[in-house]
Amino acid sequence: MKKTWIRLAVIFLLTVVFLYFFIRGVQWKEAFRYSTNVNWLLFALVILLTPLHLVTRGYRWKYLLIHEKRDVKFYNLFAGNAIGFTVTFIFPGRLGELVKPLYVARKENIRAGFALGTVVVERTFDIFTMCFLLGFFLLAQPLYPTAFKIQAGAFKNLYLWGIVGVSFASILLILSLLFYFFREKAIRVAGFFLKPLPHKLNQKILNLLHEFIDGLKFFHSLGNLLIYTLLSFVVWLGIIFFYWLFFLAYRISIPYLFMIPYIFLTAVGASIPTPGMIGGLDAFSKLGLTTLFGMDPNQAFGLTIVVHAIQLVMTCLCGYAILWREGLTMLQLRKLGETIEQ
Repeated sequence: MKKTWIRLAVIFLLTVVFLYFFIRGVQWKEAFRYSTNVNWLLFALVILLTPLHLVTRGYRWKYLLIHEKRDVKFYNLFAGNAIGFTVTFIFPGRLGELVKPLYVARKENIRAGFALGTVVVERTFDIFTMCFLLGFFLLAQPLYPTAFKIQAGAFKNLYLWGIVGVSFASILLILSLLFYFFREKAIRVAGFFLKPLPHKLNQKILNLLHEFIDGLKFFHSLGNLLIYTLLSFVVWLGIIFFYWLFFLAYRISIPYLFMIPYIFLTAVGASIPTPGMIGGLDAFSKLGLTTLFGMDPNQAFGLTIVVHAIQLVMTCLCGYAILWREGLTMLQLRKLGETIEQ
């Protein structure tokens, strides 16, 4: 219980700190004026396209689950993503990352540990894909020196966050490969550290670890690896398109590829485990809009609020519609995620 309260206190502190940087110096009337100056037809299209990433993520996920079950229903993959993001939006600590695979595991009769292993692969490839796109953008910078002028320190920050992202993803990838290709040694090491625990709990965790490693079978198939890599680019290019269209609705024409560093920064902000991604995503979005595109801080604030609200509301509508259809509650899902956390 004490550990939980400490974690919640840290999350609360992070939320407050990032909200402070996001709200600091905002003129509310100006921000409101900017946020209502919109092409409503394009804005409606943006709203309709909000769940697009749930579709592309669901289709991509199928190639990770194929080693456990070949005929996984696409609806369950879409529903798992929608429910997972809904839980992440509502509860702190990115609990949805656990709920998502456990939901699909129950619906498709797949081992829980296996499903959890696929999510580790998914997040690793998300980071690598965005870092690759950012690297491509930075390397191509000499080709557009006059077309894309940003503040002096912005490129330095992009390089820094890019290095952090690649480092984190590389650590995850190396650990995953070590677990998969040196399975027995990894199990023995884990067993050594689990010895102080009660025997029943010890065995439960080790069984879950076995299933988790099975979820990494994806690395054994070159064909699936290539397809999954391609689909990862489809997922993130679709997300970039969503934001590009959003700014176009506000009569802000930013070349499609110039959106890459902004999306990278928002992804960094979204990874901070605050409830609803509030604070982290917002502060990094505002930072990106002001430093990369020279946008007025009030405009950056207003547009960030709108795009964040669209994603939160539309995702939660999808998630709650699925929960209502299946007779589930958010409390049940929270407990489902907490069973693994504990």
